[in-house]
Amino acid sequence: MKKYFCLYLLLCLSHFASAIDKVVIDEKFAPRLIGENISVIEDKTNQLQFKDIVGRTDFKQNTQQIANFQVTESSFWLKFTVNNINNARKNYIEVVQPILEEVDLYYPDSSNTYQVVHSGLKYPFGQRKYSSTNFLFDLNLKPGEEKTYYMLIRGKEQVLAPVRIVDQDSYYTDATNRNIWFGIYCGIILVMFLYNVFVYISIREKSYIYYVLHTLFVGLTQASLTGFTFKYLWPNSPWFANYSIFLFTSLVSIVGVQFLIEFMRLRKTSPRLFMVLKVFQSIYLIYMITSLMGFYSFTYKAILPTQSTIALVILGISVYLYRQGFQEAKYYLIGWSSLMLGIIVYVSKDFGAIPYNNFTVYSLLFGSAAEVTLLSFALADKINIYRREKEHSQEQALLALQENERIIREQNVILESKVEERTYELQLSNDGLNKAMKELKDAETQLVESEKMASLGQLTAGIAHEINNPINFVTSNVKPLNRDVRILLDAIGTMTEIATTEGPVSDKKKKIAEFMEELDFDYLKEEIDQLLSGIGEGASRTAEIVKGLRIFSRLDEDDLKKANINEGLESTLVITNNLLGNTVKIEKNYADLPLIECYPGKLNQVFLNIISNGVYAVKKQFGEAEGGKLIISTSFDDTNVFIKLADNGIGMDENTKKKLFEPFFTTKDVGEGTGLGLSIAYNTINKHNGQIQVNSEIGKGTEFILILPLIQK
Repeated sequence: MKKYFCLYLLLCLSHFASAIDKVVIDEKFAPRLIGENISVIEDKTNQLQFKDIVGRTDFKQNTQQIANFQVTESSFWLKFTVNNINNARKNYIEVVQPILEEVDLYYPDSSNTYQVVHSGLKYPFGQRKYSSTNFLFDLNLKPGEEKTYYMLIRGKEQVLAPVRIVDQDSYYTDATNRNIWFGIYCGIILVMFLYNVFVYISIREKSYIYYVLHTLFVGLTQASLTGFTFKYLWPNSPWFANYSIFLFTSLVSIVGVQFLIEFMRLRKTSPRLFMVLKVFQSIYLIYMITSLMGFYSFTYKAILPTQSTIALVILGISVYLYRQGFQEAKYYLIGWSSLMLGIIVYVSKDFGAIPYNNFTVYSLLFGSAAEVTLLSFALADKINIYRREKEHSQEQALLALQENERIIREQNVILESKVEERTYELQLSNDGLNKAMKELKDAETQLVESEKMASLGQLTAGIAHEINNPINFVTSNVKPLNRDVRILLDAIGTMTEIATTEGPVSDKKKKIAEFMEELDFDYLKEEIDQLLSGIGEGASRTAEIVKGLRIFSRLDEDDLKKANINEGLESTLVITNNLLGNTVKIEKNYADLPLIECYPGKLNQVFLNIISNGVYAVKKQFGEAEGGKLIISTSFDDTNVFIKLADNGIGMDENTKKKLFEPFFTTKDVGEGTGLGLSIAYNTINKHNGQIQVNSEIGKGTEFILILPLIQK
């Protein structure tokens, strides 16, 4: 009995382990690395084919978030299983390592037959399905399906496999961020490059030409490591894409060492250090030759410890020279330390010592950008040191003139003190008066600006909130519409090609029909119609919002004109819609009002102030719970228009109602109101020869009744 129990326990544990190895995605799945869900077989012979791998059971479980196989000439077969519970989004498999020589994905199709997608630096960039610097494959996994994938990876440098599953939207967001960050980095490199080229042309300092070359090669090295040079500069030259990594790495070190030699004048100040650095330059020249001959793995294994050694040597030289009194070594030391810190963070991320995130991914870019920037500061500081030495010599020559100037200044001080004594009392009285006038003017300006900014804040928040949704809806439909149109154009080309081939018409019709069925042409047309409809709705909604804003912000508010009060109320509600949220409901009872003579812009400001106060009172009463309500009604008789703005908020007592329209009176907390909104509203209604009536009860709400004449006398 005990034996059977142990056997049952082992079966359960094995089932649990296999469940852990699967990548399970559902509708809430967020992009993540799947290294711990991958099992691996190392192929030291580089001869194994997919048919030799697919049936094997000796895959070893990877235990790290990122599979790191170090520098090796072996190939590696990765295996992972993905179970899609209910995720309907388009998902990808992404290998976030642009410098792998070969990345082949084997996936089962609908008939469970494995297909392969070849990628890597081995192939021209144009052969990739997606124009990504990383390696991107379609997951092709429908909701409810489970598939096992195999991946062959091989590299000539350090073999890293940061494999992750990412949905389409997240991928494009990450790709956009990656392009933005690299664009910023390129901007920094280009600015440093061009600025110091101009400086070199101006002063002909030899250090600048080596710094300019160092900056150029640093930028090219980072662009090669991130895949951007292969994408944009030599997409049809896989060989040079591999070789450029070694070439630019060596050139960065050679030119960087030469810059240090010239910058610190080591040929004269420290001949021994000069010879040590020259040895390192020779070693890097050898690495350029060995990599050119195709010994990539050997070169990469040798270049890693050399890079670490030269980095420590340069750091040690910088510290030594700074302690010896070379002030220009300060920025150089800081810049080089920032690069080393970036390298440490980047490498630690690959080994799993620190988390894999945007900061650690771009740490090498940050470090190298900081290094070239600070080295530019170091050059500028060196020029400043020369300038200070020159200024010191000039200062000695001007001492006699300065002594004469001192005597003249002393005489001037005596004369000025006598004048000051005679005008002291007059200055005191003038200063006091000017101060009082300035304080009064500042206070007046601050009050007016405070209320203006409060209204502007509400206006900005409302428009930003209202216009963001339809605009987002339009922009989210543009990408799939672009994709469908491209598919449609390709389909037209294919059908044209079929139609122009020789053969019976019936065969051509049959091929075209089969192609349209395979393409799911009817669904494609329906999807395009839906996307166009969505874009049209978003554009129409945006136009309505802009129309409401135009009505609200009348530029002719200083002139009397005929206006529709209902339109003004509607435009104000558009502005305040973000204040309402989902808890405050609006009830509108509009009469078919005639046009009235008024200042429309000023009345819209009155509506904004009263509605904002109503929303504040409702939220004080209900908090985030539902039940809050604003009721807006309009009516008219032969002479007047009546606007009622009522809420079911906290209400007011009689004492508050008496002070309601006094300037600076507010019941809001400090920082939430200026106390000028209703005072301005009261003055505006008076300017229209109208009236404001207020009805309120504690705990039940408040009602404002605005009475405006149809015609201004």
